[in-house]
Amino acid sequence: MLSYIYKKLTIDFSKFTLLLLALIIIFSAYNAKNFNLDASSDALLLEGDKDLKYLREVNDRFGSKDFLVLTYAPVNSFTEKETILNLQLLKSKIEKLTWVDSVITVIDVPLLKSTDEGLMDRLKNYKTLSYPEIDRKRGFEEIINSPIYRNYVISEDGKTSGIVVYLKKDERLSEYIKIKEKYFDQSLELGLSKEEKINYKKFLKEYEEYKNLYNLRNNQNISEIRDVISKYGQNAKIHLGGIPMIADDMMSFIKSDIVVFGIGVFIFIILTLWLIFKNIKWVIIPLLGCLTSVIIMVGLLGLIGWKVTVISSNFIALMLILNMAMNIHMTVRFLQIKKENPDIQKRKAVFMTCEKMVLPILYTALTTICAFLSLIFSNIKPIIDFGWMMTLGLIVSFLVTFILLPSLLSSFAPESEINVKSSEKSLITSALGSIAKKSGILIFGSTLLIVVFSISGISKLQVENSFINYFDKETEIYKGMKKIDDELGGTTPLNIILKFPAKQTKTTDDDEFSEWDEDFENNEDKSKYWFTRDKMDKILKVHDYLDSLPEIGKVLSFGSILRVAEDLNKKELQSLEIAVLYSKIPEEIKKEIISPYISVNADEARISVRIKDSLESLRRDALIKKINNELQSKLNLREEEYKLTGVLILFNNLLQSLFKSQILTLGIVMMGIFAMFFVLFRNLALSIIGVVPNFLAAFFILGIIGLIGIPLDMMTITIAAITIGIAVDNSIHYIYRFREEFIKIKNYSLTLDKCHKTVGIAILNTSITIVFGFSILVLSNFIPTIYFGVFTGIAMLLAMISVLTLLPKLILIYKPFGEESDII
Repeated sequence: MLSYIYKKLTIDFSKFTLLLLALIIIFSAYNAKNFNLDASSDALLLEGDKDLKYLREVNDRFGSKDFLVLTYAPVNSFTEKETILNLQLLKSKIEKLTWVDSVITVIDVPLLKSTDEGLMDRLKNYKTLSYPEIDRKRGFEEIINSPIYRNYVISEDGKTSGIVVYLKKDERLSEYIKIKEKYFDQSLELGLSKEEKINYKKFLKEYEEYKNLYNLRNNQNISEIRDVISKYGQNAKIHLGGIPMIADDMMSFIKSDIVVFGIGVFIFIILTLWLIFKNIKWVIIPLLGCLTSVIIMVGLLGLIGWKVTVISSNFIALMLILNMAMNIHMTVRFLQIKKENPDIQKRKAVFMTCEKMVLPILYTALTTICAFLSLIFSNIKPIIDFGWMMTLGLIVSFLVTFILLPSLLSSFAPESEINVKSSEKSLITSALGSIAKKSGILIFGSTLLIVVFSISGISKLQVENSFINYFDKETEIYKGMKKIDDELGGTTPLNIILKFPAKQTKTTDDDEFSEWDEDFENNEDKSKYWFTRDKMDKILKVHDYLDSLPEIGKVLSFGSILRVAEDLNKKELQSLEIAVLYSKIPEEIKKEIISPYISVNADEARISVRIKDSLESLRRDALIKKINNELQSKLNLREEEYKLTGVLILFNNLLQSLFKSQILTLGIVMMGIFAMFFVLFRNLALSIIGVVPNFLAAFFILGIIGLIGIPLDMMTITIAAITIGIAVDNSIHYIYRFREEFIKIKNYSLTLDKCHKTVGIAILNTSITIVFGFSILVLSNFIPTIYFGVFTGIAMLLAMISVLTLLPKLILIYKPFGEESDII
């Protein structure tokens, strides 16, 4: 019944079917307007990561805000009047931007050693480099030697300044994030009721809409500050950095990659089809199938509200490549049927093609879907989304291939026989067939070498990666991060939160601050008794330990401020002195250099650390474990007295999850594809034979990655699973055709020759298309995408060679279809 309906739709009423497809294309094109991208930090985090939740709590408690960093390297010295004037003008322009909360530059640093006044007078009447009467050389020397500002707003050599631009907090977005976390936590702990699930779905839609608006505003903000920078770049070299800028630039990368990959693969497909068929009609018909699949998929993503991230930015290129492989196999088989049966009617030839190709293409689609579906077990949101997205894309491609292509062939394919390259003898496939029959030692010797090579390389795989190395050295992201890393104390933040017991004990230290006691006694807040010497010593001890680690750049804590005060006071401050000092410090200074590091109400101190991300010897996981261990073993802290948090922890969680994901996804793909082979061919030996060449290619590429020393990342982690899923298509087509021809020829050697002249050519053509299609990805600015393209292409090339040499050799040896006199 289904066969009858299908024949009516695609053969007898093909033009009506084409009209329906045209309406679907129009509908999809309309919904494509809602197609969106996502380059926010949410897209690069583990779903439900407890460390992320804790970091957000810490940021709220200590008043952390989003910020941009400008590296400012003037032509003249910072002590020159012209440099200070230019910096003042730049700061003034930035401050006028409506989305900027505050700006900190080297000319805003309080100079406390520039006068000989008393400590409190210095704090109340502090001056900065911008004051005309200040001794600039003396003031600049103080800043360079300051434990607070050195490697923060000024480099050690004094030639580069950091301009920190704090952004106004988006309260609405913060509230959305809290609501989302609440729903997520409830779904894990108690589950959501039917009504709550409906409300959650509505909320997610609202949240995504606001995120789109937020991303748009962020793009405008970055454009505005770049316009300001461009006007002040004549007298100084300025680079922009910071998470908001990285997010916006990555959005640009995604847009660029989608366009460049899509156009590049599209042009290559046209050239490939022309070389294969040398007939404009046989170029247009498969091409229409590819375009239709992509348009429908983009429309579906817009309709569903599914966003494309930097990980899935190559989905259009992948869809074009995989859809083209299906179309080439279908078209080549149709032309072969027409050539072998010149008197057969075109419509019958079309239906015969569909009957013969539906199972092999269905199983190739299912095996590839299996590979992409394995990615959903990674626990990494962008990789999970990529897996689901490509699964949906393959379903769309399969349906379009078996509905649009037969309808186009029925309506527009010529009746006359057409001579195409695919029906001629191929020197490459003939040579590979000859090797398969005659060179067993060469094949198995090479296979053994590849296995040894792969095992050696896989044993060296690592996930240690540097975020800065994800980007091309010519990009603004790389230049800005590298400058900050080298000269301004590192890029990747790490926080050590020290937790103190909540005790309320008054102190009665005698000191020279007695003239302030009367005012202080009237201040009955918690800070009066909070600042004990024990707490200060603990903060200083942890601060100094962290500062001693070579992987760590800038360390900031309340200890930094304490050291400045003690240096000015010429002696160690005691508990009451510190508390009085805290109460007397002007609010503008307290807000900037004290509140971010002390939470009196929470009984916590925050030590802020920045890691040198570009350091080649950096091993994040080892560093985190070392800090955890030595805080206990060397500094005698108990586990409950501190906690590590920050971007370094989140990034390390992501990296460590990648290695587990690689093992899990590979295992799932291997079992899933083996099961599909067994269902398709109902033969255990044949199933093993069929998967060996593809597993070999996947393990070989992992071996190359390991031996070269390229760390696994969010893109390279997917190569092995995707390679197996795509490459196994060739095995299915070859085995399926071999079985079909063996029934007629009843001779393994002759069947091999026949297959290499027919399906072997189709495999060669599709593999070359896939290899060169993936090579287009080298045009990306995102380094992991380049690796993904290069290594997947290499793996596909090896898989093709294996399928046309190792696979037929194994078939000749094990004779899975029975003896030559037998018929299956």
